[in-house]
Amino acid sequence: MSAANAGKALTVEVDGSSYSRIPIRTRVVMPGDDLDAFVREYATDVVKPGDIFFVTEKIVAITQGRSYLVEDITPRRLALFLSKFVVRTPYGIGLGMPETMEMALRECGTIRILFAAAVSAVTKLFGRKGDFYRIAGDKARAIDGPTSGTIPPYNKAVVLGPERPREVARHLKTLIGGMAEVAVVDINDLGGNILGSTLDKAAERRLVAILKDNPLGQGHESTPLGVVRAAGD
Repeated sequence: MSAANAGKALTVEVDGSSYSRIPIRTRVVMPGDDLDAFVREYATDVVKPGDIFFVTEKIVAITQGRSYLVEDITPRRLALFLSKFVVRTPYGIGLGMPETMEMALRECGTIRILFAAAVSAVTKLFGRKGDFYRIAGDKARAIDGPTSGTIPPYNKAVVLGPERPREVARHLKTLIGGMAEVAVVDINDLGGNILGSTLDKAAERRLVAILKDNPLGQGHESTPLGVVRAAGD
């Protein structure tokens, strides 16, 4: 069994059951890589019947051609303005830079982003947080900006969320012979969510709880794939 990433536990207990979170170390995924070939190369010998095989949204998006160098993005004035009001965290820049905000405007539409920003500005006055992303939606939440801790060349790139993540999960389940359920996940050190999976809603909520401490890591771990397995199996 693979070792846990630094600072992460291999096993976690959720609702009275213990689960192993097994990171799968890979090479860096590059634009133009084929996701099917990548999964066959690294996951085939690891995934077992009854597992949950999970894939980060970032590698799905990269193989779909949804990675853009910062230098190739020209933010409009609105993006420059709105990005000033986004709170940056130590775990990621989010939409707190003009280039990521510009991509959010393109992905989600100007009206939706403006509405999300307006509602968020009002509800923050009452101590409520998170309304911007609740309104802007998963496409905005899934946008990854460059950070110093990101593996090159993505330390100088903006990566959008993946297209059709539910269809990707179903396809990958077939690819690995149907032996495991599959989830495309957006997990970071602040939490996360399931963008698409072959699980039911209850199982998705349990998977988020199992992965809430981000066992694949946030920086240079190079573990974009992983397996959840009942401990002891």
